[in-house]
Amino acid sequence: MAECKNRRKHVLLLAYQSFGVVFSDLSTPPLYVYKCTFSGRLRHYQNEDTVFGAFSLVFWTLTLFSLFKYVGFMLCANDNGEGGIFALYSVICRHAKFCLLPNQQAADEEISTYHSVGYSNRNVVTSRFKKFVEGHKKMKTALLVLVLFGAAVFITIAIFTPAISILSSVEGLQVRAKNLHHGMLVIIALFLLIGLFVLQHYGMHRVAFIFSPIVILWLLSIAFVGIYNIINWNPRVYQALSPYYIYKFFGETGKDGWISLGGILLCITGTEVVFAGLGHFTASSIRVAFSFVVYPCLVLQYMGQAAFLSQNFSSVSTSFHSSIPDSLFWPVTVMATLAAIVASQAVVSATFSIAKQCHALGCFPRIKIVHKSKWVHRQTYIPEINWALMILCLAVTVGSQDTIHLGNAYGIACITGIFVTTCLTSMIIDFVWHKNLLVALLYFSFFGIIEIIFVSSSCMRIPKGGWVPLVLTAVFMSVMYVWHYGSRKKYLYDLHNKASMKWILTLGPDLGIVRIPGIGLVYTELASGVPAMFSQFITDLPTFYQVVVFICVKTVPIPYVSQKERYLIGRIGPKPYRMYRCIVRYGYKDVHENDDYDFENAIVMSVAEFIQLEAEGGGTLDGSVDGRLAVVRSSENFGKRFMMSESDGNKESSSWSYPASGSSSRSTALQKLKSMYELESPEFCNRRRIQLKLLDTTYKDSRVKEELLELLEAKDAGVAYVIGHSHIKAKWNATFWKRLLINVFLSFLRKNCRSPSVGLNIPHISLIEVGMNYYL
Repeated sequence: MAECKNRRKHVLLLAYQSFGVVFSDLSTPPLYVYKCTFSGRLRHYQNEDTVFGAFSLVFWTLTLFSLFKYVGFMLCANDNGEGGIFALYSVICRHAKFCLLPNQQAADEEISTYHSVGYSNRNVVTSRFKKFVEGHKKMKTALLVLVLFGAAVFITIAIFTPAISILSSVEGLQVRAKNLHHGMLVIIALFLLIGLFVLQHYGMHRVAFIFSPIVILWLLSIAFVGIYNIINWNPRVYQALSPYYIYKFFGETGKDGWISLGGILLCITGTEVVFAGLGHFTASSIRVAFSFVVYPCLVLQYMGQAAFLSQNFSSVSTSFHSSIPDSLFWPVTVMATLAAIVASQAVVSATFSIAKQCHALGCFPRIKIVHKSKWVHRQTYIPEINWALMILCLAVTVGSQDTIHLGNAYGIACITGIFVTTCLTSMIIDFVWHKNLLVALLYFSFFGIIEIIFVSSSCMRIPKGGWVPLVLTAVFMSVMYVWHYGSRKKYLYDLHNKASMKWILTLGPDLGIVRIPGIGLVYTELASGVPAMFSQFITDLPTFYQVVVFICVKTVPIPYVSQKERYLIGRIGPKPYRMYRCIVRYGYKDVHENDDYDFENAIVMSVAEFIQLEAEGGGTLDGSVDGRLAVVRSSENFGKRFMMSESDGNKESSSWSYPASGSSSRSTALQKLKSMYELESPEFCNRRRIQLKLLDTTYKDSRVKEELLELLEAKDAGVAYVIGHSHIKAKWNATFWKRLLINVFLSFLRKNCRSPSVGLNIPHISLIEVGMNYYL
């Protein structure tokens, strides 16, 4: 009984918190829906039936899509509790052979969250359509293009949401200040937009606690205003809940009514954010919040506005603000502006998450992803995206200077994103849930046909501002696809040109070079074999570290990978070679470690655990090629075989000492350079440092202890990060389009994005870059 009560309290708490994150965008369309609906020829139909028909369309659109499709159905199509377009894509990829991610291994399928409970039954007969898609590579590429298109649309939505929400909220000032020039309203909106994105830079966590109260007060306010308008202006408006008024609406307005659907669909803008924000909450909490608060308040507000318009059609351009009672005008206007800012913040934050997921899946240029533990859990900030969104948002606001033109653009972006979600969900019904293909077709037919009707209506608004989101979406999608194409071609080139293990073995334990104290972490995209970069390095500079660890940081198609399952460790070559492989697996929503020293310790401890497990019979004994990999952190003894001592960075920087075996490798010049770097980088000095010492344990094989001591001595001597500095060119015999894509577009993106060391959080003092030429 107590457990059930606590569960209910938890659901209610999450429902309260969800208002400021997932429902803020859905709660602001009453500011502009009717204005955009009656912006065209429909304004000539000034009668009660037309207004009631418009409200009936709004009601049933909100009910079918927001209530039934998203809150009722789509929340079930989640990926281990995560929502969004990439969640749908990853679920499909895990249950069908559609994934185009490199480095995928059979070991990835052993991750505990890889197969969701109730999602897949391996004994079910695969549908013919699924086999057809799996057998054609072009179909896999088409699916990826569809997903990238949906992601590009979402980024485009993030440009228009702040512009239309904030501009429409301040337009109400003209209701009271008749002499206020419209240009002044645009300037006020621009200042608010700049403040919004500047606040993103400093972290919204400082004011996040007021988001939910603002949205709740806003919803209750508009519900009260709606009830007031129903009672005061036209109590018969409730009759428009009947779909019969939709029939009357189209019978009277005809083509003009069909064109007005581009304004009607604005009532469901924000539903994609509801699904994308699922990971922060639970499906039950979102259903409770929407069904009992958000949905009733929105219906009352739309109904109240319709009642007001049926008697005051001349005020359609300012219908929301004109319908507010005089005594509540300023409080509600202030709440509208605050709600618009919260809604804009929610969409921008969701865009950061979308861009991060694109980057994790190799479909976005390298960007700096900032995450701080004091921020909201799992919240990220991407400076490049933030400032780009700000510039574009200001540009569309200044360019349009009108809510109607922004609504034309906003609507076509939102409905295309919703249609992409419908396509992916139909595939999940067939491929993942193993329902009959007819069920998937029925789902697609019902929602897809309605969405296509909305899309066709929105296309009529392309000349009036609707072309802007299409251009922006095409640009974003092109950037994503070009980067994915180049990354995949580069990976295939590495896979084809990796060094031969036979050649490595013929070099002997010293690899034919001088092995100096220290650990060399060699980053590569290959999950097997030795990259050509390493062979080139030891050929050009015949010196390397005594311990070599090949690091492959990769993304698997699940949201999160637990720390226990993150590291896969194996051995390359015989034991005397001291060469290891470490595959670091992240989910597409995981936040990478920011502390490089913690990462170094994690690698060393994982390799040490592998050495001991191998000696106990848990791994390859003495292979001459790549040994099989082990998830070492699942061992009960992980972290218990060493004595760990933590020291403060400032003390460490002045009294840092190295063992005799490592100190000889540190020249005076290098020591001086390190000291200068520490003085110039306070964060380097203040970082947490952990020293490892092997416990006095009796080993059956003395070579195990010798290898462990050598590993720890190498760590104390220093850790260097080796990454490739690649120059990519198209082959001389490539087609014109391929040369244009690689030599111009891809080259431009690579030159104007972050370096690989930034994304991997590699300290500059420890970085070694190896030049590599790629001819694709």
